[in-house]
Amino acid sequence: MKINPYLTFDGTCEQAMRFYAEALRGELGMLMRFRDSPGCEELPPDLIMHARLNVGDEVLMASDNHPAFPYEGIKGCSISLNVDSPEEAQRVFDVLAGGGKVEMPLAETFWARSFGMLKDQFGVAWMINCAKPGF
Repeated sequence: MKINPYLTFDGTCEQAMRFYAEALRGELGMLMRFRDSPGCEELPPDLIMHARLNVGDEVLMASDNHPAFPYEGIKGCSISLNVDSPEEAQRVFDVLAGGGKVEMPLAETFWARSFGMLKDQFGVAWMINCAKPGF
């Protein structure tokens, strides 16, 4: 079994997933638009029905919100990235924080060589963690 985060955006899915592909050095494996699905031809042509980002053997999926439903933003969760070195933590943190808001700067903690939290320019919360041995 795998657990994969699935994000919903308000018209910025494609932009966000391309940004994450670059930031996480992943590959955008799928970008399906609503307009290409039967019965959805009347929707705005840019909306994404399903996107899949492959990062190693991990997957991040997303879509744009269907206009028939109110969009309430992304709330109550964070995506946690566990990286191998403080240098990689810094690189990813800096890229994801661009245009966003740092909530906790990267710093050493009792469990991590480097840990920080941010909300990116698309409103997605991230926790970047480079764990100490044994954690």
